[in-house]
Amino acid sequence: MNYYFNVLKNYATFSGRARRSEYWYFVLFNTIVSFIIGFIGGLTELTVLGNIYSIGVLIPSIAVGVRRMHDVGKSGWFLLIPIYNFILAVTNGDSGSNKYGDDPKEMAE
Repeated sequence: MNYYFNVLKNYATFSGRARRSEYWYFVLFNTIVSFIIGFIGGLTELTVLGNIYSIGVLIPSIAVGVRRMHDVGKSGWFLLIPIYNFILAVTNGDSGSNKYGDDPKEMAE
């Protein structure tokens, strides 16, 4: 859950790198929260709640995706390539520093 809040804290940080765990835990918790809000919105007929949440996490979602692409040494524009961006998202990041910053695994240790 810390990864989810860390991504929200780095709301519009497009520089640097994001580990696989940071990216995928954010995707997991974002999916869970979206499902819960959608379920509650469906029960109470307030579907606007889901729309507000989706707009609220749009920028952090793009930012963590760009940082994930940076971790594998690619530009953030690779998010626009449908299947290849998924392959990059599951690929282990570059060891050591790359042109986008220091290795987040080394910084965590």
